[in-house]
Amino acid sequence: MRLLIIEDNQDLAISLLEYFSEHDHVVDTAGDGLTGLHLAVVNDYDAIVLDLMLPGLDGLNLCRKLREQAGKNTPILILTARDTLDDKIIGLEAGADDYMVKPFALREVEARLRTIVRRAQPQGLSPVLTVGDLVFDTTTFLITRASHPIELPPIPLKLLELLMRRSPKVVTKNEMEAAVWGDDPPDSDVLKTHLHVLRNAIDKPFTQELLHTVRGIGYRLVAGHASLP
Repeated sequence: MRLLIIEDNQDLAISLLEYFSEHDHVVDTAGDGLTGLHLAVVNDYDAIVLDLMLPGLDGLNLCRKLREQAGKNTPILILTARDTLDDKIIGLEAGADDYMVKPFALREVEARLRTIVRRAQPQGLSPVLTVGDLVFDTTTFLITRASHPIELPPIPLKLLELLMRRSPKVVTKNEMEAAVWGDDPPDSDVLKTHLHVLRNAIDKPFTQELLHTVRGIGYRLVAGHASLP
């Protein structure tokens, strides 16, 4: 899963980050509500772990803005010390999909996240992306090409998912930068470096090229040389 953790308690945020990273999930973190809202709007996550008592923008208002103003339906799991029934009802009515009270077991958090992600998955929509002989299971983050396993760092992984979801269409450089870095992209050479890593992993060991450069525009992932849609 690709997760966003919005938590201002640094020790707790690190514990969540380390656990999920060790269990093969891709994780972004935010220590305040405004940063968390920005990341949640500009990126596509499988789920969001949200604290309620946040600086800048509290979790309830963040949840409402994400649902009502941004129109994002990303599954949200609230993790909070607020443990009354009224607190839970208010959190769920604000748009959260599940509610857990601190302290908690990390394994249960992961299980709850998998449940709300499955629940949000449209019927008939496969979580497995395929382009030619390249296969990416977005629930386990297992990638294979011609049955050979491929490992990618987090940013090339994000780029691969974007390219596969949009295949065979062209994805512009600006769209890639926004998907990874939001409104604060680094120098353009950084994107080229990550795409070079991606190309080496998915194309270099194989005879057929999948990642194609569309000069002056961006990149597309397609098997063969299909014409532009």
